[in-house]
Amino acid sequence: MKKTNGVLNGNEQQLNNTEAKFCCEHHATPKHHTNLFDEMGDNHFMSSYNTPLRPDAFALNDDEKIATIEKHFTAIMQTLGLDLNDDSLKGTPHRVAKMYVKEIFSGLNPANKPAVTLFENKYTYKEMLIELNITFHSNCEHHFVPIIGKAHVAYIPNKKVIGLSKINRLVQYYAKRPQVQERLNVQIAKALQTSLETPDVAVVLEADHACVITRGVNDVNSRTITAQYYGKFAEPTTKAAFLRLLGK
Repeated sequence: MKKTNGVLNGNEQQLNNTEAKFCCEHHATPKHHTNLFDEMGDNHFMSSYNTPLRPDAFALNDDEKIATIEKHFTAIMQTLGLDLNDDSLKGTPHRVAKMYVKEIFSGLNPANKPAVTLFENKYTYKEMLIELNITFHSNCEHHFVPIIGKAHVAYIPNKKVIGLSKINRLVQYYAKRPQVQERLNVQIAKALQTSLETPDVAVVLEADHACVITRGVNDVNSRTITAQYYGKFAEPTTKAAFLRLLGK
């Protein structure tokens, strides 16, 4: 089986499709895929600006998802050798499933996106508005362990201004899903641009990643900073003024 100009021939494509179908049906991971995952290690890799979701992501309701996750998490705990008859452990699969669906991954469901309250910019305020130190809790999509940090968000109003608490809620909505920090940064900025109908938005995120702190290199001192600057914030003078107000 050979590739022609880098394109898979029919037989090779059929084999790949069959392998993918087998892996999906039997919940197995091919050995060469496992090796690839190990090689990727802790590298931050963002495959898309949008969170990667299957077309049938919302075919199950929340209760059905909780029941399904509970069953699978029971299997994980049993595989680890834990005794689920123990009083402390017997409720854990249900607690974890409910936490996943209703809390830490609730931002996957568009139905949970907060309504944004906008007000007419009657003050004709034209300078930057900054909200500092917005706390967020997310989870690394590579290891499903916490990302804990703070967001600094700024925008220059056009015809509308936003209720301040809604900025916090937007940050938390996009954080409550499996994430990489780079994607979270972009999603918050794009959502604000759309809601506020202004291109002039800046978002800086500072976060501690448990996948670095509690495993792998076990580094408790490092912190990850990402930034997105759009519109006027991409201009050197406006960016510099913003960073000075951040104390950077």
